[in-house]
Amino acid sequence: MATSPSVAGGEKKHWWLRNKKIVDKYVKDARCLIATQEQSEIATALNLLDAALGLSPRFEVALELKARSLLYLRRFKDVADMLQDYIPSLKMVSDDSSSDNSSQQLSRERVKLLSSSNNSSSDSPIRDPSFKCFSVSDLKKKVMAGLCKNCEKEGQWRYLVLGQACCHLGLMEDAMVLLQTGKRLAMAALRRESICWSDDSFSLSNFPITNDITTNNAPATPPRTEFESITQLLSHIKLLLRRKTAALAALDAGLYSEAIRHFSKILDGRRGAPQGFLSECFMHRATAYRSAGRIAESIADCNRTLALDPTCIQALSTRASLLESIRCLPDCLHDLEHLKLLYNSILRDRKLPGPAWKRHNVQYREIPGKLCALSTKIQELKQRVVSGETGNVDYYALIGLRRGCSRSELERAHLLLCLRHKPDKATNFVERCEFSDDRDLDSVKDRAKMSALLLYRLLQKGYSSVMATIMDEEAAEKQRKKAAAALQATAIQAQQTQEQPKKESELENQATAAPQQQTSTASVFQGVFCRDLAVVGNLLSQAGFNRQIPVKYEALSC
Repeated sequence: MATSPSVAGGEKKHWWLRNKKIVDKYVKDARCLIATQEQSEIATALNLLDAALGLSPRFEVALELKARSLLYLRRFKDVADMLQDYIPSLKMVSDDSSSDNSSQQLSRERVKLLSSSNNSSSDSPIRDPSFKCFSVSDLKKKVMAGLCKNCEKEGQWRYLVLGQACCHLGLMEDAMVLLQTGKRLAMAALRRESICWSDDSFSLSNFPITNDITTNNAPATPPRTEFESITQLLSHIKLLLRRKTAALAALDAGLYSEAIRHFSKILDGRRGAPQGFLSECFMHRATAYRSAGRIAESIADCNRTLALDPTCIQALSTRASLLESIRCLPDCLHDLEHLKLLYNSILRDRKLPGPAWKRHNVQYREIPGKLCALSTKIQELKQRVVSGETGNVDYYALIGLRRGCSRSELERAHLLLCLRHKPDKATNFVERCEFSDDRDLDSVKDRAKMSALLLYRLLQKGYSSVMATIMDEEAAEKQRKKAAAALQATAIQAQQTQEQPKKESELENQATAAPQQQTSTASVFQGVFCRDLAVVGNLLSQAGFNRQIPVKYEALSC
């Protein structure tokens, strides 16, 4: 295995050995190590390439080998840092910032270039009409633009390598532009080379693109070339961007359920997506959930976003506002204090968190104003906490229920929320996430579990509170029904007591009127042998129960 020789003085060199031969030797040894396709050997090759670039910083072959080695080792951030001048979005941001501050920078540079003396003599250089001021930043941009153009002419590999790195870092728009440009340049170079080929040298092996036409000696499943892998990667990027564009259009149009559906297709798809792209989609879906009034789901997506990207300013501010809307002030204060620390670190470092190519929804010049407003907000919330507003949490809004809901509605909503936000399932989204660095996996899982556990406890507390309120309402309803039934019974009883004397007087009148009617009729009944009980009953009703019936018995026989 080759080792990295020391440039300064580790190995004795002859006086006639020039730097070019040393660089060529480093590159040759690095190629041999890279051909083994072992990570340890490729790491050693990187040391050789760094030594070669130390002697010749713009040696194109060494740059290409280093970038491809970093890409093979999945060190995508190092690739982006190495080739960040070619990232389209970073160029646009730098152009916008330079155009905003161009007048200020130009004035400062002119002040530095002009003489500070107040001498108004004729021999002063200020009075010389041939003396002109120029902008150093503009000159630097022109020089860098010329260098970049020359690099583009010399090697198109930058677009392909950087496009793959941007894809794994979640910069999908940049990756699509870079890969399409690299693919177009590669095809143009291939066409130029094919024109120069003769009939004898023309063969399918000269093409870097594999075709469907196979010979008998060719294997049944040929290895996939770089062109094919880039084509498949481009199709996957276009699919994700198409769904994201549809979701953002639905979100802007106010179709929140449609936006949630499109974002869920991206986040719950079978094929994974990069970490940065997933965190961005989680944040957009949290905004859609918030607009739809589903606070618990929005908080859960903010938790996932912060698990993937702890420095996401938008996720922290959104979760803090959601907790404030349901009057959960202690947790809201915790997020605002975290956001304040993040703002202070940005002002201390004089740059936004993360590398230069990382996307943010805020600009550096907005941070001082946001910090002042945030400090005022924290003081207001602390005063509300001191006044005793901590226990008045709106659990109905958290669970997504109306006030006065039934027990069955609460149990159904609680069951659905528990199934979605159970702490055991908090890390399921990690399986569909492609990390740029595998060392971030454990920390992401820990943050996801902790935030999911806090949300689950808040939901359980809300369920207990709302269930206690419903049980109190049901008990009060039973008491109201019982009181109404008792009141109705007393009213009926009072009515019966009022009607009882009337009935008794009517019965007495009937009892006195019955003997008078009986005396007026025949006073003596002739006895008969009768077996008809109806007739006997009629006689008894006419005579009365407490009075004897006079009967005349004559010629009774069987």
